Amino acid sequence: MTRVLSTPEAKTAIQQLRTLITGGFTDQITQMDAQGKTLSDPNVWDGPLAEKFRSSTWPETRSALDKAKQELEELRTQLDQISQNIMSAGGGS
Repeated sequence: MTRVLSTPEAKTAIQQLRTLITGGFTDQITQMDAQGKTLSDPNVWDGPLAEKFRSSTWPETRSALDKAKQELEELRTQLDQISQNIMSAGGGS
């Protein structure tokens, strides 16, 4: 027999994770991307460290941020499904 359990604590944790993903962290990633683009412009910032930032640091960081954002969206989708399953099973109160 498979155990199915959903405590109020689980429901609250799911809601809080969804809120963090949709209302905070992904927005911060977008803001970081905008600042990184600004610093990647040689007309804004130039020199040896700026060149290193443009050529390697920022592209690698941006790639990691894009991946994190994608994974957070996938997590949000999974959390939506879990929440829906809880409600369908009668755990919505």
